[in-house]
Formats: sequence, structure tokens, C-alpha cells
Amino acid sequence: MTSGRMAFGALALALATPGFAQDDPQASSGSSVFEGDYLSVAAGAAYGPSYDGSDDYVLYPAALVQGSYGGVDFTSRGAGLAIDFVTDPAKGVGFDLGVSGQLRGNRARQIEDPVVESLGQLDHAIEIGPTAGVSIAQVLNPYDSLGFGIDAAWDINGAHGGMVVEPSVSYFTPLSRGIAASLSLSAEHGDGDFIDYYYAVTPAQSLASGLPAFDPDGGGWTKAGGNLLLGFDLDGNLENGGLALVVVGGYMRMLGDAKRSPFTSVRGDADQWMGALGIGYTF
Repeated sequence: MTSGRMAFGALALALATPGFAQDDPQASSGSSVFEGDYLSVAAGAAYGPSYDGSDDYVLYPAALVQGSYGGVDFTSRGAGLAIDFVTDPAKGVGFDLGVSGQLRGNRARQIEDPVVESLGQLDHAIEIGPTAGVSIAQVLNPYDSLGFGIDAAWDINGAHGGMVVEPSVSYFTPLSRGIAASLSLSAEHGDGDFIDYYYAVTPAQSLASGLPAFDPDGGGWTKAGGNLLLGFDLDGNLENGGLALVVVGGYMRMLGDAKRSPFTSVRGDADQWMGALGIGYTF
């Protein structure tokens, strides 16, 4: 479920707040769970479209893991993982460079629309590729950060068999000692194979389902949007880890051929909303 990535990628930002209160001796206790190795795990539930472009909504479980070990950072990437091999400084500009991989389940499960379901489920894609980014610490206050990232991945499982690129920008800031907020914006660009697999309607499929045939023009942007997150540390202190509660709301807009596809324009909706609630633990 691709909306799960949006919800719990944001959840990771709330659970992992390295550097919070480290530069203010009055705010910090002098140590943080995020100094050195740490691990955050979380589980929760999300409510979002049953497939990209659907107007039917489903409830589904979601989980994440995020942490650092020996200077190597790792974080959930949808139903997968991203690894960053470059250590960021506590202040100034940092760089991310690593690899990511995820399982894409778009139209592979929980299809609620009977017409779309009649065409059968798609295969899961296994997408692997490089991830890179730039982060800037202490932009507006001593504890916030601004990040720019991009993932490029290729399907190695023979599902869509194509390439997808996902740029993103995120801003994270604590609102108090125990509350954090994150605003994230992202977009998705697929090549011709990717868009054909998820959004084309062949003449045979048109006859079987009654949907109009649709032949996409090639690669292009498929969706863009963002999410807003609020994280609440349950003991009121973000830097000591422990339990945290996270609430996420998000919106995506289908674009280009992904919007014009009958899966969206006839059977679905270009406006995609989601929400998620999760609880995590950091140690």
C-alpha cells in the first residue's frame, strides 16, 4: 500500500529526533538516546485509498523500523528499507547517500471496486535503487531540520519492470519538549513501463470490464502531495526515547496519465486522502 509509505515515513521523523535539545544546556539533560546507536520501532493503522487513484478507502496495518548502528542510518521505506552510509553533522549541511528497496503493492490487494477487481490483481513489484539527499540542521531554531531527497528505483521482480523516481522535501521541528511536527512534500515520476502497468487499459480489458481503452503517452508524473504529522512523546521528553504517539494526515493528487486513466477518472478520484495513527518505542 503506497499510502502506507507516506504515513509511516513521516512517523519515522517523529520517532527519530537526533540532535533535539543538544545545543541548549537548559533544555537538555546532557544526554540523548539518539547519540550513537539507537532503534525506533512502531506499529499502527492507516486509512487510505485501496489503490492509487481509487475512491474506495480501506483500513490496513503499517509498521516501521528506524535507527542507526555504527554510523550507518536505516529507515523504513514503505514496505522496505533505506540505508544511508553517510553520517550527518549535528549542525549545518549534511548529505545522505545509500540504497533503498521496497515492495510495491499497488492493485495487488484490497481492491474494493468490483470493476477494477474483475481485471485481477497485479503482481508485487520489488524496487531497488540508490537514494540521496541533503539535510540542513538548525534552519529556524536550534532543533529543526530541512531535508531534500530523491529515490530512484527499478523493479527487479518483473511486475512493472520499469523505473520510478520519487523526490521529496521535508521540514521537521519540535513544538515543545514533548511534541514534534513534520511537513513533508513528495512526488512520483514513472517511466513508460511503470505507467503502462498501473494505468493502461488494453482493448481486451476494455471488453471484459466496460472501461474505455486507455493507452498512456509514456513516462511522466503520476502524483504529488504531502502530509502533516504531529508526534507526542508520552513522558513529555523527546530526547530520552520511550513511547510516542503519532497522528498523520495526508493528501495526494493524481497527475498526468495516472489521473486520466479510467482506473482514476471513471472508477476512482484524483484526490487521495489518508490518515494514520501509530505508537512507537525508541531505545
